[in-house]
Amino acid sequence: MAMVSIAKLSSLALALFGLSRAQEQIPFSPSNPPSIASIPLLGFGTWNLDKSNASEAVSIALQTGYRHLDCAAIYGNEKEVGNGIKDGLETMGLDRSSVWITSKLWNDHHQTDQVEQGLDNTLSDLGLEYLDLYLMHWPVASSDGKNYIDYVDTWMAMEKLLDTRKVRHIGVSNFSPHQLHQLLEQTTIKPAVHQFELHPYLQQVDFVQWHKDNGIDVTAYSPLANLNPIYGSPGESKDTPPSLLVNEDITEIAKERGCTNAQVALAWGMDRGCSVIPKSQHADRIKENFGSAKCKLEEEDYTTIERLGKKYQKRFNNPSGGWGVPLYQGLEDA
Repeated sequence: MAMVSIAKLSSLALALFGLSRAQEQIPFSPSNPPSIASIPLLGFGTWNLDKSNASEAVSIALQTGYRHLDCAAIYGNEKEVGNGIKDGLETMGLDRSSVWITSKLWNDHHQTDQVEQGLDNTLSDLGLEYLDLYLMHWPVASSDGKNYIDYVDTWMAMEKLLDTRKVRHIGVSNFSPHQLHQLLEQTTIKPAVHQFELHPYLQQVDFVQWHKDNGIDVTAYSPLANLNPIYGSPGESKDTPPSLLVNEDITEIAKERGCTNAQVALAWGMDRGCSVIPKSQHADRIKENFGSAKCKLEEEDYTTIERLGKKYQKRFNNPSGGWGVPLYQGLEDA
């Protein structure tokens, strides 16, 4: 199936869609617990967060003001992240209900009789009784050394998790338009959230708008593009864009708005109505990224960043070759 045909929405219109939610993202309270309608647009990611200081980084993030944490079993650090959650909540005098916490089911637990065990493992490692959101990390199952596309039966098993009260919402990550259509047609409960790669170098305007039209929230991972070391060195080849931290267009916007380059990229992501989950192990960067909530962009900034996306249109996270399965089919960068 080809990608759904939908009218393009301007960057400015997308920005206006996200403004009210960005302003309301903090705080939560027992009388106003986290919900899909109020997922904090500014979150803290834990992908590639080293075990050596993961606990400290998560605690600092909570103390800084983050109320949205993104985790996953495959990150291999959920015990350390859980310790950081405990310390941060205690330090700030917060209870569990004041923070939105997401985690993800890994590919090796796609069998229907293994889905709940995957969740239980994550809850045990994080030291939690429930998750606000549990995502299917990929539409890919792994067993006996083989990978294959598999998600419908797994999703049906995830639907049953809602009855256990161990998860509040369920969603997906890294799905293609065709896979989303199949899921909506063959299952009962619509994903509450879809998490996928989004940043100024991979804007996916049509895909973001499709989610809005269909009532599915979007979380942008790698919102700072190729700063993650797993993606290699920015600008190392003519096909690899420079780091957003030195991109001339982003730098000029940052100077004009009194923000940093990272804050510009994150503010742009939130202004589209998407939650963003930057990661850092350094206290100063954690605090800098949090300041993006106050970075205000103008109409001409969105126009400049839109041109940037057309110039590069670069996806950094695509394991389809190594896994031997087709991913992201029907998307503009495929």
